Amino acid sequence: MPRATTSGTLTFGLVSVPVKFYTACSDESIGFKMITPKGNKIKQQIVDAVTGEVVTREECLKGYEHAKDQFVTFTADEVKALEADKTDLIDIIEFVPLASLNLTAVEKSYYLGPDKGGDKGYTLLSQALDTEDKVAVGKWAARGKEQLVFIRSYQGGLILHQMYYANEVRSFDEVRDTVAKLSLDKREQDLAKQLVAQLSSDEFDSGKYRDEFSTRVYEAAQKKLAGGEVTIQPAAKRATIVDMAEALAKSLDAAKAAKSDKKAATTPKKRKAS
Repeated sequence: MPRATTSGTLTFGLVSVPVKFYTACSDESIGFKMITPKGNKIKQQIVDAVTGEVVTREECLKGYEHAKDQFVTFTADEVKALEADKTDLIDIIEFVPLASLNLTAVEKSYYLGPDKGGDKGYTLLSQALDTEDKVAVGKWAARGKEQLVFIRSYQGGLILHQMYYANEVRSFDEVRDTVAKLSLDKREQDLAKQLVAQLSSDEFDSGKYRDEFSTRVYEAAQKKLAGGEVTIQPAAKRATIVDMAEALAKSLDAAKAAKSDKKAATTPKKRKAS
């Protein structure tokens, strides 16, 4: 049974839908701690960057850098007074087309489940968003900051996306301006299309992928715990192919061979007649 992280109330018009928040994704990557050569954990100190004096965390103020190395200071009480009032309300302000959801701006996601007394409103909202191809745009005061959120229908229920604000998302124009203007060769274009087609699947299956680094670290740690040693293998060098058409053609041949091998491995062998 999943455990709710918090609860809230979706509001739109005069409708209120009590909901519970459930973690949609969690970081399961390997984490390392910094230790001394003797195998002990380190203890970090806060040091004044100018005087070198050691200070405690309790002595520190909050500083807003208004110019290079120039700060306006705030006490903890002053910062608390500036924070948004903590509330469990997620106020839906408007409904916009589903296509408006910019995945680049998604900071984190939460599954929403109905809380006590919220089943009917929850189901109605989910179905309305689904049939109308809409997402709800709302504000949610969480952890002192007013969060911009998108709520959409998801697998018969609701999912909430906590979004970055527009000024927090960089324009792709910064990258686009670095792209050289090229006239592409027709053969290269055809080979690229064939390679995309060869590597295409009918749908995305996330179960096919795993964090290989975490797996290698876990296996190496188990080996060390058992008294073994970890052998360091030099990284295999990949051949550099300058000609784009040649690179595409070789990639296409490799993709075809891999697909053929996979098909042969999954095809049941015919039994010989006795």
